Amino acid sequence: MTQNQKRIVNPYKYLVNTFLSLILIGAILLYSPFVRFDGELHLIDAIFTSTSAVCVTGLTTVNVSDFSFIGQIVILMLIQLGGLGIMYLSSVLFLFLRGQLSFSQRLMFSKYHGTYEYYNMEQILPIILAYTFSAEIIGAFFLFFGFFMEGASFWKSIYFGIFHSISAFCNAGLSPINTSIVGLNPIVKITIMFLIVLGGLGFYIFYDVYMYYKEDLKLRLHTKVVLLTTIALILIGAFGLLFLERGKLAIIDAFFQSITARTAGFNTVDLAKLTNESNFLIIFLMIIGASPASTGGGIKTSTAFVAFFTIYTVLKGKFYFVIFKRRIPTETIMRSFSLTLLYLFVLFIGTILILATHNFSLLDSAFEVTSALGTVGLSLGITKELSYIGKIIIILCMFLGRVGPAALLLMMINKEKMDKIIYPEEKVLLG
Repeated sequence: MTQNQKRIVNPYKYLVNTFLSLILIGAILLYSPFVRFDGELHLIDAIFTSTSAVCVTGLTTVNVSDFSFIGQIVILMLIQLGGLGIMYLSSVLFLFLRGQLSFSQRLMFSKYHGTYEYYNMEQILPIILAYTFSAEIIGAFFLFFGFFMEGASFWKSIYFGIFHSISAFCNAGLSPINTSIVGLNPIVKITIMFLIVLGGLGFYIFYDVYMYYKEDLKLRLHTKVVLLTTIALILIGAFGLLFLERGKLAIIDAFFQSITARTAGFNTVDLAKLTNESNFLIIFLMIIGASPASTGGGIKTSTAFVAFFTIYTVLKGKFYFVIFKRRIPTETIMRSFSLTLLYLFVLFIGTILILATHNFSLLDSAFEVTSALGTVGLSLGITKELSYIGKIIIILCMFLGRVGPAALLLMMINKEKMDKIIYPEEKVLLG
């Protein structure tokens, strides 16, 4: 087997190794003497912060504001690189320098994003990059005015605008303001909401919509499913929070928390003051997360849609699954349930480990682990109280939440085989 073939067969290794390398480099930079920190920074906290930035999670054991300006720029760069993904950026750079991608690179992207043919990759990548930076620049422009209205100086408003725009689009939720965006004006809140949604939809949704208007092509089934699920989850989350908080939550805050709970980590209210029912609803939203090929985590909107739609179809007594006049392959259904069960299993184990090593409540522990695994960044206030072991557990959850589902999917694709022998069927009793 040649080296190129190995890269084609095992693209998930490239994904995992690049994220690990970026986390290590980020931790070294944050712990270096070039970065000043207001207080004592332990190595585990540097690793935790680097992992949170690269995995675009947002959980922090130390305040971002305690880092010097250089340290905050390092964190911002880690967010941008982690949000876009080294795979994207390296391929765009390769495309820029050589004018084309190698066959192995195109095939690796095609296998990672199974709805797109390998020969489309050279057309897709520049559009993704343009979409990303256009959204972040426009977002920074509106956020500048929002922070300027809050009384920040001209230059600080520019800095806050750029930092929060990148952090919001990449669904990171990290902020140099200790109180996140609690109490800020509607311009800031609405702009960040739009950036979170645009980043969480997935790059290929934008490409599909772009081709729909430019080339008059039909929207793919994936795009329809993601858009429908995203809108439904935002509405369910917002009206659910309004109902559970019994009028104590403003409408804009309800929609903001519904959107940010899916992957971002910014907050406009103190989550510890919400009812237990509201926090359980937020846990549900965090588990589902963003969409495939996006900057967010979770089991993904399309995975959740296929799983729930399958259950609904079975309850109706049907055993073939048609959505928007398209039949879903059985292998897609099997993968959706496999990814969901694996995600819930890791969530279960992570929560048990936090409970076994800390005196936190079940709700606080489950919320923290779900937030880390879903790369969300919301917390009920226990992140800074984590022990050394607890920090390692959350670091692993953040990393697995960012690369685990994608790596698992790629492994299943690459290990897919056709059985030489067809065995007879036999039923197993269920339920």
